[in-house]
Amino acid sequence: MPILGIDEVGRGPLAGPLVVGAVILPSEEEDWFKDLKDSKKLTAKKREALSAKILESSATGLGWIPAEELDKLGISKALELATHRAVKSVQSLHAPFSEIIIDGKVNFLRGTSLEKYTTTCIKADDKIREVSAASIIAKVARDNYMIELATKHPEYGFDKHVGYGTKSHVEAIYKYGLTPEHRKSFEPCKSLSGFVNEKSASPKNTTNKGHKAESIVADYLTSQGHTVIEMNHKTFYYEIDIISVKDNQIYFTEVKYRNNPAQGSGLDAITPKKLTQMHFAATSYLKYQNSKFRHHDPLLAVASVSGADYHLDTWQPLTD
Repeated sequence: MPILGIDEVGRGPLAGPLVVGAVILPSEEEDWFKDLKDSKKLTAKKREALSAKILESSATGLGWIPAEELDKLGISKALELATHRAVKSVQSLHAPFSEIIIDGKVNFLRGTSLEKYTTTCIKADDKIREVSAASIIAKVARDNYMIELATKHPEYGFDKHVGYGTKSHVEAIYKYGLTPEHRKSFEPCKSLSGFVNEKSASPKNTTNKGHKAESIVADYLTSQGHTVIEMNHKTFYYEIDIISVKDNQIYFTEVKYRNNPAQGSGLDAITPKKLTQMHFAATSYLKYQNSKFRHHDPLLAVASVSGADYHLDTWQPLTD
């Protein structure tokens, strides 16, 4: 009985999807079987040719996990879910198999009815042709996706590095920021976005105090002629305390509360890393959340509130 081979592509890139391939090869030997090997050891042209043959003659499936979903799940859960999706796709074809072999040492089908049929094998993508085939179709599919993505975001060079953290890619990230295809849970994207996994984030013990401090600052800004358009704006990737407008200029204010003024001012908390995160949050908000001010340069500011009486110590615009 045939083997169902499984392999993943795209575990480590900074951008783009994770893809798992699953393949049951034809029962009769084909001439091109001898060319099957780890997809990374093949030229792009050879991979394309083999992928076409595999898709034409075999039972195949692909499991896709886009970057945003990967960020929410974490890499381990993403690999498991992508494997389940790939296998389910093959099962829908009703092609028989007697064994499943997964490249690596983790059985992503554990806990399922298929666990007892599954074995793992390190470097299976270079030892077992069904796994090699899975590696090939997954890589070709993902590479083609990244090449298409390069037409939408040509400044990043996705067609060359397909999302991996090359020097040119990292330089582009710092120059142009992040796209929706970047993995915010991977560094340096994580530092730029201020990403926090919701499952692992611990609640701040000063949440209520922080919200009260934000209200104090918002009242101050209103008294100074600002119109507060949003407070405590949260997305999966960043948080902005106060967004206000004055004289057709938009401001993004970070509010810092201290029990004791001696603990330092709000400005002391704005490290270079924090400033980068604030820039990312402001530009992302203007690009994706509020097109009215899209062409305005955001002005960043910090406010410091302290003491049991919530005294506003300062509100100060920031300059690079």
